[in-house]
Parts: sequence; C-alpha cells; structure tokens
Amino acid sequence: MPASEDFSFSAQEFSGIARLFPLPNLVLFPHVMQPLHIFEPRYRELFREALAGDRLIAMALLAPGWEADYEGRPPLYPVACLGRIAAHHRLADGSYNVLLSGLKRVEIVRELPAAKAFREAKVVVRDDFYPDVQAEIACQLRRKFEAAFHKVVPTLLSSHEQMDSLVLETGVSLGVLTDIISYMLDIPLADKEALLAERDVHLRAEALLEHLTRAAADASPGAAGAMDFPPVFSEN
Repeated sequence: MPASEDFSFSAQEFSGIARLFPLPNLVLFPHVMQPLHIFEPRYRELFREALAGDRLIAMALLAPGWEADYEGRPPLYPVACLGRIAAHHRLADGSYNVLLSGLKRVEIVRELPAAKAFREAKVVVRDDFYPDVQAEIACQLRRKFEAAFHKVVPTLLSSHEQMDSLVLETGVSLGVLTDIISYMLDIPLADKEALLAERDVHLRAEALLEHLTRAAADASPGAAGAMDFPPVFSEN
C-alpha cells in the first residue's frame, strides 16, 4: 500500500477552489493512486499551476453528451475526487507522466468564469459517514462484503495478492475498502460515479455487494471485467 502520508489532507489548508480535470473514461476514488499522461495544452497549464501551488487536482467524470463540446465546457457529474500530485516526470515533448493520490470526495457547487485555459470550480468536501447502527450489524455487513470480495477477486483482477492482503488488514476501514474495490472493478462508469457520490459507507458497501454478487453468479472468469493492480496510465 502507498504510504499514509500520500493521502493526508488538511481541510483548513484547502481553499475550496479546485482545478477540474474532466475525463470521459475515469472515475477516481479516495485512497487510490492513479497514473495519468497529460498532453493537452490546457491540462499542461493546469498541471504547472497545481505544481506551483497546492498540488491539488479534482478528477471529474464527463456526463453523457460530452462529445459535442469536448474542447469547451461540457457538463460534468456533480461529485468529483480531489487528488494530490504525488510524483511526476516531464517528457521530452512537454507532456507529463503523473501519479495522482485520491484524497477526498468533493461536490461541485458552481464553476468559476472561464478565466483560464482549464476549468475551475467552487467545491465542498464530502466526508464519509457511518450510520448509527449496532456494532453487530456493522460487523455482519463487513463479513458479507469480505466474503463476496474473496470469492470474486481472483477472477476480476489480474493481480490480486495485494488486494487480499489489504482486506485482511483489520485496521482498514470499510469506507477505504469500498473505495478501493469500487475503483478496481470494471463496472459501468455511471455505476462507479454513483459509488463515488454515496457518502454513507454502509449504503456504498451494500451497492458494491450487488456488483460483486452479480460477478460471482457469472461462471466465466472476469465477469465484471479484469483490471490491473496497480492500474495503468490513463490519458487525457
């Protein structure tokens, strides 16, 4: 697992204004590392500004119909993931390879006027919350989730040893587990976005259980799609 400091976050030091990096094919989650290849001029500018400042970038998912206005300001889903640049490398052609640490869910309140090549928005951090239920009910949910995970993960991920060890770590919260597995599963992007938008950890776990159960019911390996762990680079 990455070092815990890679995912540290201070709400007091966050301005509430986020640089938006929208993509049509990626939903980032807290607690994961995402490699990115940044080559479009507007996102190179975004990256340079982030490096010179707080190193924060909000990954947002483009809403359906984005193709008609990709170069402009197509609509976005309202919940994004705020990430921090953990490492980067500038290539000879001026593009960048970047490693982004997912930090927090953020809700896009409003976009700022188009004063820069890239988009910015006022956002609000949305932390996880756990419903006030009996401890035994919470334990039962976690046991069900872990059982479904262990049943499905060998067929879903090309390398699952690290994921198995993660689940076995008793100190890892259910919220962290649901985020990492939601990110890794190759399910429809709209479903991933719904999991990102769900702050109630128990509801998120129950929704993810449905995906794991459907995958387990399919006899063919990789029913919900196999993904690499760690993930491969995503291009803008």
